[in-house]
Formats: sequence, structure tokens, C-alpha cells
Amino acid sequence: MSRIGKKPIDIPAGVEVKVEGTEVVVSKGKDVKRLDTHGRVDIEIANNQIIFHRKGENKASSAFWGTYRALTQNMIIGLTQGFEKKLEINGVGYRAAVKGKVLELQLGFSHPVNYDIPEGIEIAVEKNVISVKGTDKQKVGQVAAEIRAFRPPEPYKGKGVKYVDEVILRKAGKTGK
Repeated sequence: MSRIGKKPIDIPAGVEVKVEGTEVVVSKGKDVKRLDTHGRVDIEIANNQIIFHRKGENKASSAFWGTYRALTQNMIIGLTQGFEKKLEINGVGYRAAVKGKVLELQLGFSHPVNYDIPEGIEIAVEKNVISVKGTDKQKVGQVAAEIRAFRPPEPYKGKGVKYVDEVILRKAGKTGK
């Protein structure tokens, strides 16, 4: 049984939640997020809380129960606080700069790598730290992963793009006799 699905979600002030058929609509000001549950869970809004109920007693409905509850919670957190991932660039001559809607990365290649910033994502660069911010948790994580994929950290010197809290296991290099 899902432990996540059991918990009700508190609706913070300023956030409006509606159920339109099988869709959960969360809005704050002009920002509107929609989640289609495809009728796999029952949704109830009472006492300023959202409560999810399973459709059946099988394993799949329990999984959907927890998943849709977590996705709805992430939409509410995204609209109230937002999500952020920080990436760190390590290496001599490795730089990043935001130019309009393009992130320009110099990562030791013969050419700069230009990454078009998607809609709904803000990228800021301060020294060697890239901050990726947005209201959609999945989109923020995907953009951070795509930036990291241009030059993943290597295990010998640790050069490359890594998450700030990521630990790189270092290998010993060649030893001379």
C-alpha cells in the first residue's frame, strides 16, 4: 500500500486547485499547471486539502495513487517556491555565459557549445556555478542533465560539468617507476 498516496496535500494560500473531469488544474496568478490522471485515481478536495483515493486494490492502482499524489504535490511546490538545480564547471578555460536566450559554454572543445534555454526555465551563471530554475521539476532536472551531458566529469582530474552536491570518485593516474 502506498505511504505517499495516503497523505493529503495542503493547499497553500494564493493557490487554486480544481478538478475538471480526470484532470487536476493547479493555478497561481497567471501560471496554470494541468495533470491528467486518465481516471486512474479519485480526487477529492475538502477542508483546503487534496485527497487521492485508489480505484482498485491491485498493485498498479496503488502505484498510480502515489505517483499522481507526488506529481500534484510537485506542481504546488513549483508554483509556490520553484525548483532549482546547481551545476559546477571545473577545468582550466571552462566557462559559461548567458547571452539572451542562449547559454554559451566553453568546455575545452574547439568551438563553444550553444544551448537554447527552453521556455519556463531561467539560467543564471555566477563564476563557475550554473543555476537552473523553474516551476516544473521534470523540466528543471532535464535541462540540468542536458547541460551536464555536454562534458560529464571525468574521474582522473574531475574536469567537466557536475552537480554541486555530486561526489566524483577519483582514480589514481599512471605511476612512474
